Amino acid sequence: MGVTVRSRGYFGAWCASFQTCAGGEISQYTAQLLETRNEALNRMVADAYARGANAIIGIKFDNDELGSKKASSNSNMTIANNATIAVGTAVIVQKL
Repeated sequence: MGVTVRSRGYFGAWCASFQTCAGGEISQYTAQLLETRNEALNRMVADAYARGANAIIGIKFDNDELGSKKASSNSNMTIANNATIAVGTAVIVQKL
């Protein structure tokens, strides 16, 4: 299993709020989610190889928001931590 938690800081959330107003994809958050997913995947692969596996099957990802809070008492901007978990079955594959 690979787990990582990332947070978009106040400045990043502030920049993303402008993209939210304009509509369309919010590239700040897309980049953060891709980075978080890749880190969780790499940690899962490292864990599987450390256990002697040479492959992983049935990979699944789960994303969740942890500890969201308002940026300030007079702001509607929310700061959230994104948690990503990569789960799969570590196996040893051999040629028949």
